Amino acid sequence: MNEKKTTQSIEPNIAELANGWLKSYKLAYKLEQEYFGTKDKPTEIDKALDYYYSKNGGVGGNRPDAKLLLQDKNLDYYPILIEYKGYKDRLVKLDSEGKVENITAKNEPNLKNINGYAVNGAVHYANAIQHHTNFKEIIAIGMTGYKDETGKIVHQIGVYYVSGSNFGYGQRVGEFSDFSFLKKENFEAFIEQVKTLSLSQEEIDKRKEQREKEIDVSLVKLNNDIYENEKGIGENERVYLVAASIIATIGIPNKVPMLDKDELKSQTFVGGRDGDILIGRINAFLKEKKLPEEKQDLIIRTLQNTLLTENINKVENGESQLKRVFTKIVDDLGIYYKIGLTTDFTGKLFNEMYGWLGFTQDKLNDVVLTPSYVATLLVKLARVNKDSFVWDFATGSAGLLVAAMNEMLVDAKNTITSPDELTQKEIKIKAEQLLGLELLSSVYMLAILNMILMGDGSSNILNKDSIKDFDGNYGFGNSANKFPADAFILNPPYSANGNGMNFVERALGMMNKGYAAIIIQNSAGSGKASAYTKKILEKHTLLASIKMPIDLFLGKSIVQTYIYVFKVNEKHHKDEIVKFIDFSEDGYTRTNRKKASNNLKDSNQAKERYEEVAKLVRFGRSKLNIFTDKEYHEGHIDPKNGADWNQTAPIDTKPTLQDFKKTVSDYLAWEVATILKSQNKEAENMGK
Repeated sequence: MNEKKTTQSIEPNIAELANGWLKSYKLAYKLEQEYFGTKDKPTEIDKALDYYYSKNGGVGGNRPDAKLLLQDKNLDYYPILIEYKGYKDRLVKLDSEGKVENITAKNEPNLKNINGYAVNGAVHYANAIQHHTNFKEIIAIGMTGYKDETGKIVHQIGVYYVSGSNFGYGQRVGEFSDFSFLKKENFEAFIEQVKTLSLSQEEIDKRKEQREKEIDVSLVKLNNDIYENEKGIGENERVYLVAASIIATIGIPNKVPMLDKDELKSQTFVGGRDGDILIGRINAFLKEKKLPEEKQDLIIRTLQNTLLTENINKVENGESQLKRVFTKIVDDLGIYYKIGLTTDFTGKLFNEMYGWLGFTQDKLNDVVLTPSYVATLLVKLARVNKDSFVWDFATGSAGLLVAAMNEMLVDAKNTITSPDELTQKEIKIKAEQLLGLELLSSVYMLAILNMILMGDGSSNILNKDSIKDFDGNYGFGNSANKFPADAFILNPPYSANGNGMNFVERALGMMNKGYAAIIIQNSAGSGKASAYTKKILEKHTLLASIKMPIDLFLGKSIVQTYIYVFKVNEKHHKDEIVKFIDFSEDGYTRTNRKKASNNLKDSNQAKERYEEVAKLVRFGRSKLNIFTDKEYHEGHIDPKNGADWNQTAPIDTKPTLQDFKKTVSDYLAWEVATILKSQNKEAENMGK
């Protein structure tokens, strides 16, 4: 940064040069202090820049040096945000993975980079638009330069495409020496170039992982804030407030505008309260999504109980508690659900919020959700593909169904070549091929929210007791027809009968074919649930038993779990081969430090180990690579026993010649040492 002390910035020259280009192209650009609308009637882009945290860390005051709104041939609008700097080497600051480095190692805004580099500043403005508007694709442009020894301006331009497909970090578009790609006659070709950009699967995984870490930090911050500063809001109400705020701010382009915090006027008359306004927007959203009437009524009824209470709408210092909490939720979480992360977003939310509750150990086990990488393993073990019909009898926040949906959509994308056919298949997967049951009303609301965020697979999320009230039929609107389940995934409440094996017996009994993968407490397979396990084996085959790490749920509970994999509707014969896998070492190191930026580290080929386990269950010993015969064993169980599911690889106790030689050698060494010690004592005694 010493350069700034010794060198004069030429930012005014850079701005003059670049704005001159824009003027010559006859483009309607706006400068730093100008609005797209007016100060009294700002557009949503103007508001977004005002709402977002500034480059100095405060709120508002985001002023790109220049901005435009351009339209392509499909009439889609693209915000263009431009930031100028006037120093050499101040174009862009990237991290070690090549991403625009706007986040620190502690998952906080890197204000130094956002302030100091042109592209970083422009991407920051683009994130503001993502966070607070419905624009999905934004162009961020940075330009800087210096004067060479002859006084000539040497400039550099960085053009980045910011969208959900790159998780809001941005992607470099190409080399540009001026802004003529923005000219009307060139813009179409530029957008075509943008559309061809893609990330490798490795880049996608890394960026997704980074965003998920940021979500964790934001959720902790939000929950601490509400817990410490917002009195009178219970844990269930927190869940409902988050669900309501997110649904109201998703919006549906050109149909249901996203709710702006300025629309909450903190008035006190019935119909004009902030709660009334939120409910009105949620109602419009659900109707436009064409959710079944019964489901709409249920969601509205549940949320009304919180949103329309007197205390939360009470106005103090010109603002209701509801507006204050709504603002916190949108400001802290907005970008994460706007960029379309395919992650169990509300599962993370749920785990964070339930971390505050004083449950007994058994009850805590009932509400801990499955980590996303374990959910993905269960989905693979249940052989889920684009044509599967998947159900979950204790769905929690729908994390397992989200994992299943992702697997199904990826399979569809990889195997269907017709765009029209693919679109129809994606709709069918979300509307018809997933079903979840959840009894706890607050958790049920999270499951619905999760599936809405994932593209609305919420149609068949049912608020029912899967043991007592569920008949195997579809939910709303199609309740006369059976759900043709051929894949079952489950993490049951362990305090249920047989540690939750009652759910397994019930679900498998309603299926005609397919596979099931469940994660359950170890005692279920070692005798505690034998009344259920024996019945299950009378109709279904146990294919595999996988011992999971003891610290899998570290920070939530310590319980030994196993994954059991079944083939449905084929009786288990005593000669069936069962694959027993000791997966205690899954490659992840887990910690439970509250202030840690990451409590889960891939320390020993974790991703490869999870892939290998799935292959071993499907294809057998030939897929052994990282694991050995010490961890993998093919054996048998007694179908009439039901308590012998947790076997380990047998240890060969027959001594080898090498063992004998070592034993003799050890004995002789001990004998010699004893003799020498004895001789030393005798010599000492003689010397006395």
